[in-house]
Amino acid sequence: MLRASVSTLLVLFTSSAWAQADGGVTSSPAPATQDTESLRRDFEQKLDAARREVDDLRKEMRAQLATQSVAQGWQEDWVDEKRKLELVTFDGYLRMRPDLFWRFDLGSGPDQAGYSLWPANPNSATERTNVGVNMRFRFEPTINISEEVRIRTQIDALDNIVWGSTPDYAYSRNGGGYWSDRNEFSIFSQSQTAPRAGVNSLNDSIMMKRVWGEVSTPVGILRFGRMGSHWGLGMLHNDGNGIDNDWGDTVDRVSFTAEPFAGFYITPMLDVNITGTTSLRLPEGGQPFNLSNYDDGINYIIAVARRDTDTEARAKLDSGQTVFNYGLHFSYRNQRTDSVDALSQPFTQDGTNQAKENGAAAYVRREANLFIPDVWAKLERKNFRLEGEFAAILGSLGNRALSGANALQPGENQRLDVWQFAAVVQGEYKLLNGDLEIGGEVGFASGDNAPGFGNAPRRKSSGLAGDIDGPQYRCSPMGGCSDNTIRNFRFNRDYRVDMILYREILGGVTDSLYVKPKVQYRITQGLNIFGAGIYSRAIFAESTPSGGNLTQAVDPNLGIELNAGARYETEDGFYAQAQYGILFPLGGFNRETNGAAAPLVNAQAFRGVFGIKF
Repeated sequence: MLRASVSTLLVLFTSSAWAQADGGVTSSPAPATQDTESLRRDFEQKLDAARREVDDLRKEMRAQLATQSVAQGWQEDWVDEKRKLELVTFDGYLRMRPDLFWRFDLGSGPDQAGYSLWPANPNSATERTNVGVNMRFRFEPTINISEEVRIRTQIDALDNIVWGSTPDYAYSRNGGGYWSDRNEFSIFSQSQTAPRAGVNSLNDSIMMKRVWGEVSTPVGILRFGRMGSHWGLGMLHNDGNGIDNDWGDTVDRVSFTAEPFAGFYITPMLDVNITGTTSLRLPEGGQPFNLSNYDDGINYIIAVARRDTDTEARAKLDSGQTVFNYGLHFSYRNQRTDSVDALSQPFTQDGTNQAKENGAAAYVRREANLFIPDVWAKLERKNFRLEGEFAAILGSLGNRALSGANALQPGENQRLDVWQFAAVVQGEYKLLNGDLEIGGEVGFASGDNAPGFGNAPRRKSSGLAGDIDGPQYRCSPMGGCSDNTIRNFRFNRDYRVDMILYREILGGVTDSLYVKPKVQYRITQGLNIFGAGIYSRAIFAESTPSGGNLTQAVDPNLGIELNAGARYETEDGFYAQAQYGILFPLGGFNRETNGAAAPLVNAQAFRGVFGIKF
């Protein structure tokens, strides 16, 4: 429509100008050169007027597009905009990631429980460099039954497989689960075999991760099945769909999304987090069923949001308007009993674990309730963005026992409370026509003064100050609890802040405050360079490895990390990124040895990501 309007205007103005030119030649006695110059100026004036009118028309159409209803399509977590129906469409990526990690132990020795910051090299005590390559092929076909009904899937093949980890040698030969005498020495292996769980790998070579259905109705969108879960910035709920992600939240869910008012969405959801023991019997097969409803963990969710589609947001920004989106994601999660013995043991042939000890029940009367509010908001203009997320996890567990045998033991079944809070604020400002982007990020995750950071609370720690990780409460088998509240909030592991400290060494953001200034510059279309600095400190100094020091200072400061890299993307799907990071550890990692602090060393990393997205 716009092109037609522009063409019509240009034709009319051109015809008018030449018509006047013809009239001028026959009626004016002026010389030909004067007539030509006058006609040229007159034509240029009319052409400029036409261009201004076209520009006004374009702005008017953008404004109309920006304010129109979104009833015809939903975006992101709601529904993809309609496109021409194809029976099967394909999305996904192939990625390869070379890594080099150097001195990730930071020169700090093991804690009292024998754990170190980074896994020790089993071959050499002096080798502190890890080099390797891993890959993944993610395949996401969508089967379009009709314009209103579709089935969506996510399949991973060779998921994070390390190159060279499945040679055709010995027990892994042909993936058959038997010993091969083909090669006496592994050096003669010249092929890789497909990964098989329990044979030469922990995972099979192909894994169906998600399958769900979507049905468009006149009043909203119905979804059901096993699907990804994402909200806001991904601080708490993150689907892990980025090309450099590793984890991702996958839920068994039924949801319905409606738009009662233009631009406002409401989505009730029901998640089955835990179903406990089932009736699955092998090899007979058949339909399994849930043996008990008492050990189910159910999540009741309501999400309410005001948000623009990508198309609407771009139109608003291009026309100088402001985009203001916001929403609330609220979860209530409960569980009466916990089939902890069955969930903690390998899967048995009949699908259940009937383990009992001294006649005690294999279940724990958990009586757990969690309330999880998550608020998100974004304010954006053409050259400016401010976005934030705040979340809390509040509730209680009536019984902390980790086995049915301890469920009734007075020193093992105390009540625990949960009080956790977190927030992230991101901001950026664009200069030089959007080529230069200057921004920053501040993040906070509540902590606990129990020993250790709390990313691995199930770890069997010593319980002494200076532990790297462990439970975030203090309860004695002899009686009561000196600390029965779990306060450390854990960011989603796919929410990436840095390259080294949180991503690799600590395993995520918890018990921390960090500040991250960053900059990015677009050299040319598709090619960007970027850099960031991250200062981090613990909320409680007692949580750090320095917490066990007797003569040396206990320090909450964790480190200063510098990251820099370049990214190149093409319109046909090629993706390449190279990064370098260096971490300068601070006093929080100073562990006392024989009355003196062990010297810390800097950790460094090189990481590449090469992929093809489709």
